[in-house]
Amino acid sequence: MPVSSHMFRNKLYQVSSFRSLACRLNSHSIYPSKNTSALDSFSTLGNCQAAPRVMESIKNTIAENFGGKAPGLATHQFSLDDVPDLTGKVAVVTGGSEGIGFGCTHTLLKHNIAKIYILSLSDDVVKGAKGAIAKELGEDMANRTKWMRCDLSDWWGVKDVADKIKSNTDRLDILINNAGRGIMTYQLTDYGVDRHMAVNHFGHVILTSNLLPLMKETAEKGNVVRISNQASNAHQAAPSDTRFESLEELNRDLGPNGQYGRSKLAGILYARYFARKVTKAGQPNLLMNATHPGFVSTKMSNEDIFEPFPLGGYAMAYGLDPFKKDQFQGAVPTMFAATYTQKSGQYICPPAVPEAGSQLSQDDALADRLMELTWKVIMQKTRHGSANQDSPIGDLV
Repeated sequence: MPVSSHMFRNKLYQVSSFRSLACRLNSHSIYPSKNTSALDSFSTLGNCQAAPRVMESIKNTIAENFGGKAPGLATHQFSLDDVPDLTGKVAVVTGGSEGIGFGCTHTLLKHNIAKIYILSLSDDVVKGAKGAIAKELGEDMANRTKWMRCDLSDWWGVKDVADKIKSNTDRLDILINNAGRGIMTYQLTDYGVDRHMAVNHFGHVILTSNLLPLMKETAEKGNVVRISNQASNAHQAAPSDTRFESLEELNRDLGPNGQYGRSKLAGILYARYFARKVTKAGQPNLLMNATHPGFVSTKMSNEDIFEPFPLGGYAMAYGLDPFKKDQFQGAVPTMFAATYTQKSGQYICPPAVPEAGSQLSQDDALADRLMELTWKVIMQKTRHGSANQDSPIGDLV
């Protein structure tokens, strides 16, 4: 499929978030102001108060998105060495055997976590990851991992996995909702739901809701329990008319960037919804945040990108490779959210910079509609016959 220069530029900013640099320069925020011109914004550079804010914003944008020494420019610092001792704690990581997920699994083990449940599709990939961990950290650490096959588009299967975890452990301190469908073309699942939303959002909501009772028990014993949703600055690609009002709306073909961006917007809205409905409503030790990993060298950016963009994918996979973060740098904001922060409902960019996100991501009413629609779609698609029939989704709060 030929890619126009406009399409390429659009894809570039969604994958690597170059657009956020222009947005910051234009509004000193992470979304562009409709009332301020770039010329007006640059004219404030002469203002001794505005100039430091602009430079700080530029530095954060570079730090949040690129690898190498770039993260050192950020205003809020955190490294994998800052992860605290995790003795006795238990974690669940979706997609924990490759890419950013492997970076998370490796880091948790390195900091002495007691057990990790790795949820993914491929047993072969897990075996390779476990072998790498055994070679570097030792057999004892490798044996602290337990793999469970989990297809996030199979909602009943997700519930079954959650039930097995609950029967296998008496605590859960960390849940990392990391796995997902990347920037790819439009597709429906067997349930008749957009695959990006079905996997990246719905599947993780089902997993979280079924594990929530165990996490509440853990938190009520005085432990801080943390949930991290893998989002992205690509959430800015979600259409401005996003309402989350119907399945028909969800099933529109928005193009690869739009489909992916909307599902990442959902991850941020879910975290902010959870903070309002759970953390601030009687569960102060139960936290949920969303993160942006930056432009990371993963299967998604190196291989899957060719599915929607056969030509433009070469620029993503190879042309920008020198600027990408590795899987460990990509895991830094997730590790901050999953092991360190004391706050809930934030959107955290690398290494540990809290950002506002787009205007849509800050809309509480939109978050409420998203979660209402999430519940409704799952109930409708998984119930057959009696209205009293069981459903794979647990209590949202």
